[in-house]
Amino acid sequence: MSIRSRLLNILFWSVISAAFIGPGTVTTAAKAGADFGLPLLWALTFATIACLVLQEASARLTIASGMNLGQAIWHQSVRGKRAYFIIIFVAVCILSGTVAYQAGNLLGAMAGTSLLFNLPPWLVVLGTGLIAGAILFIPSIKIIARVLGSLVAFMGIAFLLTAIAISPPILDVLRGLIRPTIPLNPGGALLVLGLIGTTVVPYNLFLGSGISVGQSIKEMRSGLVVAIILGGIISMAVLVTGTAVRGDFTFAGLAGTLDNYLGSAGTVILGVGLFAAGFTSAVTAPLASAITIRSLFGNRDPQKWKTNSFRFRLTWGIILITGMGFGIAGFKPVPAIIVAQALNGLILPVIAIFLFLVVNNPQIMKKSYNRLPANIMMSIVVFISLLIGLVSLVRAIAAGMDREIGSWGFTILWVAIAAVIILGTVLYRISLFHK
Repeated sequence: MSIRSRLLNILFWSVISAAFIGPGTVTTAAKAGADFGLPLLWALTFATIACLVLQEASARLTIASGMNLGQAIWHQSVRGKRAYFIIIFVAVCILSGTVAYQAGNLLGAMAGTSLLFNLPPWLVVLGTGLIAGAILFIPSIKIIARVLGSLVAFMGIAFLLTAIAISPPILDVLRGLIRPTIPLNPGGALLVLGLIGTTVVPYNLFLGSGISVGQSIKEMRSGLVVAIILGGIISMAVLVTGTAVRGDFTFAGLAGTLDNYLGSAGTVILGVGLFAAGFTSAVTAPLASAITIRSLFGNRDPQKWKTNSFRFRLTWGIILITGMGFGIAGFKPVPAIIVAQALNGLILPVIAIFLFLVVNNPQIMKKSYNRLPANIMMSIVVFISLLIGLVSLVRAIAAGMDREIGSWGFTILWVAIAAVIILGTVLYRISLFHK
């Protein structure tokens, strides 16, 4: 593969980075940095590794079997009356997360624009949504991927420059990257969940699976690894940027702090970065939702679900219009965006378990394409994401009810519950292999 081909391949797979580096990442990571400093960097370390492991498995599934993730789940489920229940359950999980994510995308684009221009918020949301819709009419997904990859690269440079200008202590950064801690207060637990949900976006697993058709495993891995690692670094740079904020986190406060480090360019960088992040994700979220629904429901009549078909466009159109509706309704951007990321963090283990099941189904995936090390890594990722999701959710609920929870006893309890669930899943897969 030539250097030009490799660069184009990395740019193509940057559609995954474009999908998770949206206003959700900017808001959640920056607020995590503002509220807790560098100690929550570990959540982004895990999220980047988890994103790489799960996205690689999803793409490898398609390359090896010829089925995308949705088709594989459909094939896995076509046994009796439970088939459509499972498919509808997966679709509802994905679409609910996507609608929330899309609303956050447009609210984030609005917040970025408001830092630069005095425009009516509803007009910004409407204009961003209409432009995103126009791009989605482009028939080639590769063209969309390259456009979004370029915008993400620009945004990434802006945040990296900001993080470098802040110059955080290196030892504190390294400690934060590798030492897991989950704050006991509900806000901290929600942010940990949000950091994972905003990086390992569940619908991205369907998007990555859908766009991997026609690639070899070597090509896929060479592009995917670089794109996701760069995306993870950008997310970490956003968190470092957030540490410069003093007081309650707001976009205006973050802009003012950046101006202290970068001069008047700080506000421009944040405004352009937020708008670029919101705009790119406002395109990829509806696209991913349409790919997901097509893969789940388009198996009986594929001709009616082509990229330029009415059903495909109707699906992404509903997500786009619904997100625009929430954006125009006037929800506050920061809390709405963080809740959307946390919701995706809760949905992630569900989709990851389905991915684990189909990858380990010998009727779908040949054993030669599913080596033991990859399976072990996927099991670890599913286990940890499930554990963090349960711990963060229960801590947030308990704190909201003014209940105290013992840290060690609580953690051990949920480790045991998660271990039973994972063990049951593994035993189920082993039983299928020996039928």
